[in-house]
Amino acid sequence: MSQPLEGKVALVAGATRGAGRGIAVELGTAGATVYVTGRSTRARRSEYDRPETVEDTADLVTAAGGHGVAVPTDHLDPAQVRTLVDRIADEQGRLDILVNDIWGGEHLFAWDSPVWEHDLDNGLRLLRLAIDTHAITSHHALPLLLRRPGGLVVEMTDGNDAYNRENYRVSFFYDLAKTSVLRMAFSLGHELGPRGATAVALTPGWLRSEMMLDHFGVREDNWRDALDNVPHFAISETPHYVGRAVAALAADPDVARWNGESLDSGSLARTYGFTDLDGSRPDAWRYLVEVQDADKPADTTGYR
Repeated sequence: MSQPLEGKVALVAGATRGAGRGIAVELGTAGATVYVTGRSTRARRSEYDRPETVEDTADLVTAAGGHGVAVPTDHLDPAQVRTLVDRIADEQGRLDILVNDIWGGEHLFAWDSPVWEHDLDNGLRLLRLAIDTHAITSHHALPLLLRRPGGLVVEMTDGNDAYNRENYRVSFFYDLAKTSVLRMAFSLGHELGPRGATAVALTPGWLRSEMMLDHFGVREDNWRDALDNVPHFAISETPHYVGRAVAALAADPDVARWNGESLDSGSLARTYGFTDLDGSRPDAWRYLVEVQDADKPADTTGYR
């Protein structure tokens, strides 16, 4: 089995579940050593109080063919992040791929709640988790990544630049958080490009994360049972799909062509030729604009 990332070192910050876990596993499948971080461990759960742990993710990376290393880390604590990066430097002497997927705000936003009605503490906490964590991690990790040319930084968000520019996303705080991450990638592109590295923003489509499956009362093996109540869920994708997008970017010798840009899993699948686990290529953001937001009946023909 080809492992184009053998010998490469990655840090997936926020890899306990969802997109972060899918990315970590697919980087492992491609042969990378992957440091995975999060606050949910086998000894202690985060406030999400969910069963997934960062140690489980590391085990999945290793089982996929890479080398997974779990490092429980609160990315709001600069000292913990500095210790994490020092450990990677001591153990590996390099960092080739940084994925900023830290989030943790699912329980903190209220749909369609204007800023004056939204719980202020929750909104400010959401911004800290979504923005401060990424800035803290980049501050400490990028000097190591820049030791060698060709490094890649992936800022994970929800929505590409074109969609978020034209659409109000959930609430003031959620919208600000997801749009800010897009701008982070743009800014990092300007700072990293002249120094031999690449930064991009990346979004999955409608993600069949562990939390989303639980929300709809289904599992990955019977997820289509949710379509009776949520027909447009038919365009959804597994976390492995965006994981394969990151692995493809990391293995691309011409990845600098994307520097500073906003990307999504569906468009990258067409470029690089990868598929989701079922062999399909969901194109969620085009579907959202042309079908769901246009109030057309759910029909994924031509979109996956």
